[in-house]
Amino acid sequence: MTITPEIIGYVAATLTTSSFLPQAIMTIKTRDTESLSLGMYATFTLGVLLWLIYGLYLEDKAIIYANAITLILASSILFMKVYNSVTNKTGHTSGKKQ
Repeated sequence: MTITPEIIGYVAATLTTSSFLPQAIMTIKTRDTESLSLGMYATFTLGVLLWLIYGLYLEDKAIIYANAITLILASSILFMKVYNSVTNKTGHTSGKKQ
């Protein structure tokens, strides 16, 4: 089997996107965003959007698929973080008053 740049791209895309999944799933499930940096998630989400645009220009499916999935997840977390910040909710599900 020959390893092509396309295979390397798909493996890289799979690894980077899947590495983000545990954090995304936990945050979406618990809605706890207190320990997350708003600046980091805003910057990360913008970076992912730009990678997606870059992939679209190149018509590179690995870049497009990975960043489209990550953008959906990162945007969801960013939205929760902003919502929790604006409404003064911490996102804890431990039964404490919010």
